[in-house]
Formats: sequence, structure tokens, C-alpha cells
Amino acid sequence: MSVGRDTVVRRFLRHRLGTAGLVVIALLFAFCFLGPLVYHADQTQTSILAANPAPGTQGHPLGTTDVGFDELGRLMVGGRASLEIGLAAGLLATAIGTLWGAVAGYAGGWLDAVMMRVVDTWIAIPALFLLLVAGTILRPTVGALIVVIGVVSWLVPARLVRAESLTLSNREYVLTMKALGGSGARAIGRHIVPNAIGTVVLNATFQVADAILLVAYVSFLGLGVPFPGTDWGGMLSNGISYTYDGYWWMIVPPGVAIVLVVFAFNVIGDALRDAFELRLEGR
Repeated sequence: MSVGRDTVVRRFLRHRLGTAGLVVIALLFAFCFLGPLVYHADQTQTSILAANPAPGTQGHPLGTTDVGFDELGRLMVGGRASLEIGLAAGLLATAIGTLWGAVAGYAGGWLDAVMMRVVDTWIAIPALFLLLVAGTILRPTVGALIVVIGVVSWLVPARLVRAESLTLSNREYVLTMKALGGSGARAIGRHIVPNAIGTVVLNATFQVADAILLVAYVSFLGLGVPFPGTDWGGMLSNGISYTYDGYWWMIVPPGVAIVLVVFAFNVIGDALRDAFELRLEGR
């Protein structure tokens, strides 16, 4: 039995934290992608003479950085990079994991065993270690960060979808389709993945949140978007050097932004989990 789309939407909207998280994400996207159209700030030319004034002085609402970049404009540019990388890498990881897990669960037998041993091997290696290794080999561009983070983050969705696939592949409609000569690709594309969509969508929100955190981690270690570009993790890494000089505005805004976006995606995931959970029907 599947949950109707309208029912899922109604359940989601009844979840106050989930709705608030969706509003926060919408506001952050508007701030990062539409904000620069309204608030113009040069983020390519440095100016040492304009470095480090406090917020509200010299026409800078959030002050400036150590090289004279407007902090508010920097927050928009950095947020755009963080959201682009996090969203694209999270969706890439979900797509890879979904395909891998669906094939493994549907195929079963030795192929399933081999594919899941690959997952077990990769999951034993810390993702941050793999990112650091990749960061020393590849030039850290936005595209490279998306691919690298997506490639190291697909393991959890693969396990979840594989578990769903093992159950769904034994359903009567799938067995009937196989008996009538239907291919494995048709079974996966028309029956396995669509019926596991709740798990896929739910996991995608957590994957995006985790990807944004991974971007912040590697950027904090100096392997993020190259200068003059930046992301929120890179802003934190740059601002931490001035912690004891009282330049709090170089740390607090990107830190708050990271906390907000990760929290928002997580509560959206919680709301989606509740929306897809059938046993909440009577509540």
C-alpha cells in the first residue's frame, strides 16, 4: 500500500518544524541567489585599506574581511557555492546509491554479495580521509567538489535502497512481471525504485545536509573553492585566524548559516519520514 501524494503533503505541512525548515531553506536560497542582484558588492578586487571595519561602519552592514571584501556580499557568494555543491553532491550520492542498492537487492545471490562487500569496504574508510586525499590530487573547483563528495557519500543510500529492493523484488507484481518475460531494468525502473521513493526522498535530504557539512570540513582545511571564490567553510577557516583580535563578524555569520541550513534539511528529513510513515495515519 502506497501513500498518496496529497496525503504526504498534508502530513508534511502538519509538521511545524519541517515547514519551518522549508521556509528557512527558501529564504537562504533567495538570500544567496537573489541577494546579489539587490546588494552589489565587489568580491574580486581586494582592498587592504578597507579591511576589517566593524559591522555598520563605512557602509558595510556586516563589516569586511581581512582583505576588504564586504562580509554580507561574501556571505551570499559563499552560500551560493555551499548550497550548489551540497545540493548537487547530495543528489548525485542519492542517485548512485539508489541505482547500486536497487540492482544489488533485485539481483541477489553472488552479485548482491559482491556489490555489498564493495559498500562495506568503502564505508570502513572515513569520508573525510578520502576527501583530503582527493583534494591533494585534484584542483578544488566547484565541479570537482561535487563529484568527489558525491562519490564518497553514496554508501548509506545504497544500503537503504538495497534493503527495500530485497523486499520489493519478492512482491507479486514483480514476480508476475518476471514470469511474463520482463527485464531486470524494467523491474528496477518501473517497480523497485518508484516504490522505494519514500526512502530515497527522505535520505536525499540528509545527504544534502551531510554534503554541506563535508564542504565546510574540507574548506576549513583549505581544500575548498579557490580564491577569490569562497564558501561558508572557507569563510570560517579564514576568520578563525582573527578570533582573538575581536573580529567576530568574520566567524559568526558563516557559522550561523551552516548551522541553519544543516538544521533545516534535517528537520525537513524528519518531517518527510513522518509523512511517509503509514502508522501515523490515525494520529
